[in-house]
Order: sequence, then structure tokens, then C-alpha cells
Amino acid sequence: MAIGILALQGAFAEHAAMLDRLGAEHFEIRQRRDLDRGLDGLILPGGESTVMGKLLRDLDLFQPLRERIRSGLPVFGTCAGLILLAKEVEGGVPCFAAMDIRVKRNAYGRQLGSFSTTAEVAGLGPRPMTFIRAPYIVSAGPGTAVLAQVDGHIVAAQQEKLLVTAFHPELNDDPAIHRHFLDMIGA
Repeated sequence: MAIGILALQGAFAEHAAMLDRLGAEHFEIRQRRDLDRGLDGLILPGGESTVMGKLLRDLDLFQPLRERIRSGLPVFGTCAGLILLAKEVEGGVPCFAAMDIRVKRNAYGRQLGSFSTTAEVAGLGPRPMTFIRAPYIVSAGPGTAVLAQVDGHIVAAQQEKLLVTAFHPELNDDPAIHRHFLDMIGA
């Protein structure tokens, strides 16, 4: 199993370190030819979603990744990655529009509004969560399972083989969310 990590900006190195801890093969996706490798799953890290969307198009990665996502490629999107997967984006334009969620960008405010907490994740128990200028999910469609909420806002969800978190599990020592993603791929 090989996991591609979009490495245009954001916390891609931290996702790689977490996958190393779990013994999962992975590689960085920086240009079109990186997609020539076998790809069993994809991680869309945090960063700035509008910049990432522009870079995806400028580097000719958008169309081939969108086709793979639509064909059922398992994807884990954190923070900006969540925004990239959403069908509806308040205050922004959808990118892949693959997941039946409506998100609010920068919902927790500026960098100073960043925070950490612990909350229950369905099937995984209480998990540490680090939010950095994070979005949250305003609403989820009927085929989307809500996995976690913080202060009444949806912060993690899953729709078939698409998993999203508004927080950054790669910034904590807890590998449970990444392990869940790997289990999704193997299922």
C-alpha cells in the first residue's frame, strides 16, 4: 500500500512522519509525474486552500487527482484538505467538490484563535485535536457520517472512502486517525 501526500505547502512532512510511525509506505506528490507511481490513498494536508487549489491547477495535478477521487480513491483531508474536498465552501470556491459537506473557512478566526482540545471521535474514543485557523463543517449530507464535534460544530466526518478533519492529527503524538485512514484503505 502506498499513500501519496500532496506536498505543495502545509504540514505534509508531519503526515509523512506519522505514516512512518505506522510503517506505511508513502511518497510526496509535487508534480504530475509523481502520479505515475501506484497510489492507494491520498492525504491532502493543511495549508491555505485557495493557494493549494491554484497550485493544483498550475501544476496540472487537479484533473488527474479529481478523476481518481471520483473513481473511489481513499482520501484523508485535514484542515485545508477538508476544504478542498467539500462540495460547498462558505467564503470560497469548491475545488474537488467530492464530499457532501458544507464548510466554513477560517471558522475559528485568525492564527490567535488556534487552540488544542480533546474530544470524542466515533469509534476511536477521546482524541487530541489541534486547530489552526481551522474550518468547521456547517452541515453534512445524509451519506456522510459525523465522527466528531467540538462546541457544537462538526470537526470530523467520513463519506465512504473520504475522511476529513478540521483539526491537525499529524501535529499530535496520537496515530489513531491516521491508522483509521489506513484501515479504510484496506477495507
